[in-house]
Amino acid sequence: MNTALKHWKEAATIILAAGTSHRAGLDILSPRSLQKGARGGGQPALPHRSAFDYKVLLLKRSSKSGFMPNAYVFPGGLVDSSDFSSEWLDVFKAFRDSPNFGLGRVKQPAETRPPIFATDRVPLGSPVPGEVALRICALRETFEESGVLLAVSKMEESSLLKSIADETHPQVPKLDDLCDQGELTKWRSLVNKSPSNFIRMCRELDLLPNIWALHEWGNWLTPTGVYGKERRYDTAFFICCLQAIPHTLQDEKEIVHFKWSTPSEILHSYQARDLWIAPPQFYELSRICRFTALSDLHSFSSQRASEGCEQWLPVRLVKDNYYVSLLPGDRLYPKDGSGQLKIDTSADLHLDDSQEEHPALHRLVFLDPYTTTVQITITPKYNHLLPVVGPAVKPGPNSQL
Repeated sequence: MNTALKHWKEAATIILAAGTSHRAGLDILSPRSLQKGARGGGQPALPHRSAFDYKVLLLKRSSKSGFMPNAYVFPGGLVDSSDFSSEWLDVFKAFRDSPNFGLGRVKQPAETRPPIFATDRVPLGSPVPGEVALRICALRETFEESGVLLAVSKMEESSLLKSIADETHPQVPKLDDLCDQGELTKWRSLVNKSPSNFIRMCRELDLLPNIWALHEWGNWLTPTGVYGKERRYDTAFFICCLQAIPHTLQDEKEIVHFKWSTPSEILHSYQARDLWIAPPQFYELSRICRFTALSDLHSFSSQRASEGCEQWLPVRLVKDNYYVSLLPGDRLYPKDGSGQLKIDTSADLHLDDSQEEHPALHRLVFLDPYTTTVQITITPKYNHLLPVVGPAVKPGPNSQL
């Protein structure tokens, strides 16, 4: 484990996008126009909520939750020791000779990989690579929380192995009916009682967790000094695209409601104070707004994943009633990435920082819990996307952070 991050618990989450029958709007920005300048300069306003041919799954956390109560989040949760169990070697027996069980290799040098992906798990007692176990965690938690089981029949092993050998990027996957709903309900209850039952379920139903449908997207850490030492998470973000919206349920425990909405619709609802999303959700939804077509999002995410990603530990600076969350690349972000930045609160942190004055900005600005803007002038690393931002909301002329 990374000793500098010993207070963070490992977790995994999925940005789950699923196709709808058609776009409702016609006089909209095309996917091509939204992608222009996606990796360096050019930030169009949010596309209309009806511009998309897909929706994203959000789950509302219980008001009794000790971490982000009432927040809408992507499905996911804490890593369990069973996600690293050697029993998975038998489940994925046909894929053990392929790099990372058929996930392919990441071009990013090992020394710059986020520790959650780079850590060698063998000395920690597991023969299962972290990139595999984290995907298993994300799939298991998604099944527990929403009833959506992202798996394939073992009968598809040969076709999966062929696509891996050919290094082809498959079309947007379709979620097949693997068994009747009653059977899934029974297993979902068992997995909720004990995560180790996820392995048992896959064995008895002859299923493979579809780790290949999940593409590496990012890595967010909970900022220090926000939720306390016991509420810090080192979360691997994956993205997955499906042809159609699957049958979805809430677990009535941690999750009290689910919502399938377009990325733009979620951001508009957030700005209208109809729901609350955490900063990582806000940022990532703003990024995927670059793609209004599911096929474009799937193609980009499946190809970009081989580039790797950055570890993002936001650093919060507070003054008066406002605060900013600095991200890697910002001119004020601590070079050691420790998150323990000490800075004079009278520093030049004007909300209307411009690119001409400060060529290295990468921050989220919070005027209140529902008014967030992105300031970014840097080029994203690892071939990633700039967020699409709406019109900036600025305070009075004398206000500064």
